[in-house]
Amino acid sequence: MQRAATIAPPIGFVLVVAVWNRSLGGLIAVLVALVLVAAVLAAVHHAEVVAHKVGEPYGSLVLAVSVTVIEVALIVALMASGGAKAETLARDTVFSALIITTAGIVGFSLLSSTFRGPVPVVYFNSEGAGAALSTIAALAALTLVLPTFTTSAPGPTFTAGQLAFAAIASLTLYLLFVFVQTVRHRDYFIHEAGDEDEHAEPPATATAVMSLILLLVSLVAVVGLAKTLSPNIESAVIGAGLPIAFVGVVIAMVVLLPEGIAAVRAARIGRVQTSLNLAFGSAMASIGLTIPTIAIAQIWLPVQLVLGLGPLQITLLVIALFTAALTVIPGRATLLQAGVHVAIFAAFLAVSVAP
Repeated sequence: MQRAATIAPPIGFVLVVAVWNRSLGGLIAVLVALVLVAAVLAAVHHAEVVAHKVGEPYGSLVLAVSVTVIEVALIVALMASGGAKAETLARDTVFSALIITTAGIVGFSLLSSTFRGPVPVVYFNSEGAGAALSTIAALAALTLVLPTFTTSAPGPTFTAGQLAFAAIASLTLYLLFVFVQTVRHRDYFIHEAGDEDEHAEPPATATAVMSLILLLVSLVAVVGLAKTLSPNIESAVIGAGLPIAFVGVVIAMVVLLPEGIAAVRAARIGRVQTSLNLAFGSAMASIGLTIPTIAIAQIWLPVQLVLGLGPLQITLLVIALFTAALTVIPGRATLLQAGVHVAIFAAFLAVSVAP
């Protein structure tokens, strides 16, 4: 794994240079997809090395911000190219990221953790998880739900002033949460001691620096390869008869793959708090960083930005957030809670394919 994680990022970067702005045929597209997966796995490995060096909760922030950089870059690039899905791409991707993290990643992490021992009950800090979830709920309401009901602009859109307010509020809430997570109440976001990885020696500084460099290279490779593959993805979605909004689902699943793998791995060794930090931190960054960036990019983007969710999406969002709240309030979870989260994630996939 170490050797593969070392060579995959530079190979991915070279491949990005080789295929940039070129149409991909069948075999080339498959090769690009394989290297893309390898770059994602490499990003997971190097992010975990960096996270182990800096410790929690800073480690979770490293990966959350990293995947959000990928998401923002892909959304801006695809919106700039125009097309049928461009107006709603940011909304569909951010919404998908919210459900994937709060239902999918949380559900599979709890599922992984509740199977690891004879007593299938896992514990975590409800203060930290609850604070993160309340911030996510506020961000989602301000940026994805309010545009559906405002009347100053036609359709589920914001006026320029409303969009500016939503962007500033989103960024402010995200930065406030980061301050609380890393300074004011850092102890709320640290997992309980005693798991098998607790006393492992952190990597040397040189190793961590090299992993940070390779992580950045991996992210560039993932963004570039995913952007190059995007026409193939769109053609495959349309060819399969799926809604164009499913492109946003695919993008969110690609960029959140590193986060999901890291969260499930952490849960498997008992670091459930770390898993929740990763899941909720990524959901928060997906809104708190993506919406302000898209708001700025809207100045020169050739399409109108549609952020308001439809009734079906709002219903799924409410169910996912309400269920997550019931899970985190007690500070413990069982196999049942894991199954409920996975079921909501499955419902999201089902209605994404056939709304």
